[in-house]
Amino acid sequence: MKTNIGNADRTIRVVAGLIIIGTGLYMSSWWGAIGVVPLVTAFLRWCPAYTLFGISRCGTSSCKT
Repeated sequence: MKTNIGNADRTIRVVAGLIIIGTGLYMSSWWGAIGVVPLVTAFLRWCPAYTLFGISRCGTSSCKT
């Protein structure tokens, strides 16, 4: 798996995931579980959708190969 998520994208995914999970918990809804997806992709630094469409958000200094 080659990394395809840069630092800025990773930060956005972590924040968005935590907000989605927090909102789901606040509203007592199982929809908050969807917030796990951006968290997992952020920590793996790999997004399967990016791979499918040939997108890479890695800058030269933000990704390790």
